[in-house]
Amino acid sequence: MVREWNPRTASSAEIASLLDTLNAVLAADLPQDPPWQESSMREYLSEVMPGERRISWVAQEDDAPDGTPGAIVGHVHVLLLGGIGVLEVLVHPAVRRTGLGRELVRVAARRVWDEGFQSIGVEVVGDTPAVAFYESLGFTRDYVETRSVLDLRTVDWPALTEMAAEVGAGYHVEFWPGGPPDELLEAYARAKAEVRDSDDVELRPSSYDPDRLRDSLATLHRRGMKPYIVLALHERTGDVAGLTEVVVPAQHPTRADQYDTIVVHDHRGYGIDRAIKARMLLELRSAEPQLVEVQTWNAQDNESMLKVNAELGYRPDRDWCEYGVDVAELVHRLDSHR
Repeated sequence: MVREWNPRTASSAEIASLLDTLNAVLAADLPQDPPWQESSMREYLSEVMPGERRISWVAQEDDAPDGTPGAIVGHVHVLLLGGIGVLEVLVHPAVRRTGLGRELVRVAARRVWDEGFQSIGVEVVGDTPAVAFYESLGFTRDYVETRSVLDLRTVDWPALTEMAAEVGAGYHVEFWPGGPPDELLEAYARAKAEVRDSDDVELRPSSYDPDRLRDSLATLHRRGMKPYIVLALHERTGDVAGLTEVVVPAQHPTRADQYDTIVVHDHRGYGIDRAIKARMLLELRSAEPQLVEVQTWNAQDNESMLKVNAELGYRPDRDWCEYGVDVAELVHRLDSHR
């Protein structure tokens, strides 16, 4: 049974059942990834940025004869933002190849079409069954990043301390747990806006103005995801010359997520990128002692950042692909094969 589902009002048993399916998927497809925990899971599934909407459905087994609710074996949600519907589908490995995944996509695609959106995007992890699944539905690959993972147990901390200090004269580096102070938000957003590619379709949108950046940080906190920020400030102008962002999610607190790392064009060549990422790792070692790993994603042609990551000890792990499809074509294809 597939039904629309609201994580805000769902029972704790349903949240736990969905978490079991998520961890079964991780065990099958990404066995090196840490299992997720129930902490702030409801908030993770329900909180969104202003102007965005998330719509969810679950597939649930029939209730047991004694009335015990059936397990949630499938889940799909679509995030409606910026003219695109961003899809995420989970199907328990025990019920794959039954048509359930296709039905979940069909239900979500139909809603995206009814809402007036023209396209759907999805992140697909390389070397998993999801690649063939989405390609069979007509999705095409638009963009590929490489995920790299740093095992903090292998880090050469004295060498990292030296890297953190190797920033050019005229700059200083600051650490801000929880997010930068209000007086730096405008300069922070300006640095992010400078490197924005307006032609990109963003499935994980960033924030390029102070108000949206403030909303983004608040949303992360509500979802149980603690942000840490390191900034390189240009001493003469006070401008943000470089920034790096890491988020530690309550849902998998032993592995942090690296978000944007940016060095403004006029400030490149002064060792800022490596220094701010090294400083971040040093601070995380104290602030989040349970951390074991940090994962990051980089475009495959971003040779300078890939080089920095290698120097810090990151190791390439998986391709992370963005796929897209025209909604009308997808709805027609799925409806015609029912």
